[in-house]
Amino acid sequence: MLPKKNRVDTQEVNKIFKEGEFINSLSLTFKFFIVSGTERKISFITPKSVAKGAVQRNRLRRLGYSVLKNYLNDFPSGVIGVFIFKKYQDNVSILSNEIKNILSKIN
Repeated sequence: MLPKKNRVDTQEVNKIFKEGEFINSLSLTFKFFIVSGTERKISFITPKSVAKGAVQRNRLRRLGYSVLKNYLNDFPSGVIGVFIFKKYQDNVSILSNEIKNILSKIN
């Protein structure tokens, strides 16, 4: 898990969904906006349509955070965003490639 200061809170999630841009990949969507002069804040959301049980949803979120730790410093400073799972994907290498591709589209 990322530290609380690097995760998005509920108010920021609402703002992201109203005003943010988005980038799609096969199993992830990244909704975000950039604020100058702030730290990066990124979270993962797994809807019930992707995994019915809470155990599976939490597993996907934890897996996403573990992959994101490798790329967190590559995101530009001031990015506030959420990754939303579109389908159940528990393969670490595929998630890593998708996050890397999304990161390249932001920069």
